[in-house]
Amino acid sequence: MNRTPLWRSFLVAATLLTLLPTLTSRLNAQTEGADSGTDSTPRRPNIVWIMSEDNSIHYLRHFDPAGAPAPNIEAMAAHGITFDRAFSNAPVCSVARTTLITACYGPRIATQFHRRDTAATMPPGVQMFPAYLREAGYHTSNNSKEDYNAVKSSDVWDESNRKAHWRNRNDKSAPFFHVRTFTDSHESQLHFPASDVTDSPTKTDPESVKLQPYFPDTPLFRYTRARYHDRMMIIDQKVASVIEELKADGELENTFVFYFGDHGGVLPRSKGYAYESGLHVPLVVRVPERFKALAGRTLGSRTKGFVEFVDFGPTVLSLAGLEQPEGVDGKPFLGMDADPEKVDKRDEAFGYADRFDEKYDLIRTLRIGDWKYVRNFEPFYPDGLQNNYRYKCAAYQQWRKLYQAGELSGPAAQFFAPKSAEALYDLSSDPHEVNNLAGDPGQQSRLQTMRRQLDDRLKSMPDLSFVTEAVMVDEATPNPIAFAQSHSGQIVKYIDTVNLSLLPFAEAMPQLQRALDPEQESDAWVRYWALIACSTFGDEAQTLVPLIEKRLTDVEPLVVARAAEYLEMNTDIETEPFMRRSMERATNEPEALRILNTIVFLTDFHDYKMDTSKLQLIVPVNKKGQLIRRLDYLNDRL
Repeated sequence: MNRTPLWRSFLVAATLLTLLPTLTSRLNAQTEGADSGTDSTPRRPNIVWIMSEDNSIHYLRHFDPAGAPAPNIEAMAAHGITFDRAFSNAPVCSVARTTLITACYGPRIATQFHRRDTAATMPPGVQMFPAYLREAGYHTSNNSKEDYNAVKSSDVWDESNRKAHWRNRNDKSAPFFHVRTFTDSHESQLHFPASDVTDSPTKTDPESVKLQPYFPDTPLFRYTRARYHDRMMIIDQKVASVIEELKADGELENTFVFYFGDHGGVLPRSKGYAYESGLHVPLVVRVPERFKALAGRTLGSRTKGFVEFVDFGPTVLSLAGLEQPEGVDGKPFLGMDADPEKVDKRDEAFGYADRFDEKYDLIRTLRIGDWKYVRNFEPFYPDGLQNNYRYKCAAYQQWRKLYQAGELSGPAAQFFAPKSAEALYDLSSDPHEVNNLAGDPGQQSRLQTMRRQLDDRLKSMPDLSFVTEAVMVDEATPNPIAFAQSHSGQIVKYIDTVNLSLLPFAEAMPQLQRALDPEQESDAWVRYWALIACSTFGDEAQTLVPLIEKRLTDVEPLVVARAAEYLEMNTDIETEPFMRRSMERATNEPEALRILNTIVFLTDFHDYKMDTSKLQLIVPVNKKGQLIRRLDYLNDRL
């Protein structure tokens, strides 16, 4: 059955006619004897995505001299384009993959939390982009990971399973879009016992690897990086297997082949963290002979133009000759809708990190060229805050033990220390983001400019994280766009309130006083963000303790938890009964989980004591959910 609407057929035909003279001349000169045949009338190209899980640019020699050799990926690059500055918008899989499939920023459409409690509805008029390809006659197949935070319609994939393949299409002449995901580089591959350092030798010599400066230089860390190099060499072989399948089918020179990591990773301080190690991914696109005109570049070239995951879907549609949908955030970097010169000038990337499994934090980043601005909205939370799955890695465990034993200093200790509310990094001299220049007098103009630019982005979206996940799942997920627009003024106010922490305290104090007083501020969420600002100020905010203590009886459980958080960090006031009461009043899982995040933080870093085994929760505890992870961890510490 032909699913292609008539108007799209005309559009594709007109598009190809526009390209025909250029393509024909190139094909006549260059495709004789190619495995794509001798037909000079080009059909629409195939597109194949090869994704490896959990790896940043730091583990491939093609991008970093300290990385692993990958001759097959390098061969792809010799017949294509290397994108040296490609970025996942989020450093974790479900959020990153939802960004890829929707071409929309997660905080704008309510898909920013990993693992999502409730799937968000797609924005009105926007489909997951493979649906547009199917309408145009493409066979779409996914082998096999989906992991989306938005509701998927039935028209996205012709097949999505472990047997999905372009070879399964009924019409063998139809173009195809195929996704292959390889898990050989997934973080679970590093969940080995520390005894493997001596019992399971690696092909890569651990003494030959170059450790990041924020790691302790131990045999275990060296072994872990060497073992990951071995995994990346396996990925390289898997990439070659897909290339060989295309070649065997006579489709290689009809097909754009993308190789990229699904986000950064996977040694400690990468996956789940909005550093370059979590966001900066490898991207190589092999360009087929028959469609070189759509690339607009010399084969074997590299570009430093910035591309983000929101751009990947629009790029596929551009290569397929389809119009760009309205309502998405991305723009093509290849194909008819992309000007290579303009792509080369792109120099901005936006990043976001929110809840990662059971661990909450709220971070936004803006990279412009070699400068990166980071806004840590909850800077009192260290990066090393407990996340059960992360700490299955022996290197993570050793890192924490060394810190607790007082054996770390400098960059190696930063992971377990409070963060700064703002960070500014010069990546040209500090690629691993260990030297924060936010306090440098010579960088204040740049800091304020980038602060303002990021602030404008968050307010114009508007960023739904500022209504909290607990509210979002109850009120926003049925129609996130409509909810965000109807609450845009409130979201701006919440951002302005938490940003009071960036002012000198004497200047911020009168505004915080008003925000904390229910008689002057009726919106509980203004009080919530004011308390976060107070916790950022720490001891400086002692004059507000009487107002903060009154919030222990607030009507909103999350406000109570934030008040207790400040008081436990900065005073001797007893908060345990109020924290317990707030947990037992929580009405959905994200609300309870957010409070437990505070309890785990206080337990691990402020000697807090609370017996959570006797909590009388309203919220059901799903044995496969996130609450059980926090509760199990806390109960094990009793």
